[in-house]
Amino acid sequence: MKPYVEMREGGYYIADTRISLDSVVIPFKEGASPESILKALPLIGSLEKVYGAITFYLANKGAVEAYLYEQEQLSKESAAKQKPLPDSLAEKLRQARAETPSR
Repeated sequence: MKPYVEMREGGYYIADTRISLDSVVIPFKEGASPESILKALPLIGSLEKVYGAITFYLANKGAVEAYLYEQEQLSKESAAKQKPLPDSLAEKLRQARAETPSR
C-alpha cells in the first residue's frame, strides 16, 4: 500500500509534494468535494492522492485534529507578534485592492 501522507519536519504533507495535509483537510471539513480540492490544488497530482489524504485524516482523526489545532495556535501567536504595516504601505494596499476587480 502506498503512503498518501508523509510526516516531514514536524508536519503532515501529501506524499511526494510540498502540499500540507491542512490544505486538503480544511476544505474537506468545510464541505468541498475531492474533485474541487484537486481542481484547486492540481499539484497534488491525482484524485487518488486526495482521497488517500482524506482517508488518512478519517483514520487518524484525533491526531490530525490535534495537529490542526496546534498549527492554528502557532499561526495566531505568529500573527500577534507581527508588527503592523506602516500607514503609507497599508494605504497603498487598500487602494490596490479597491482598484482590482473582484473575481
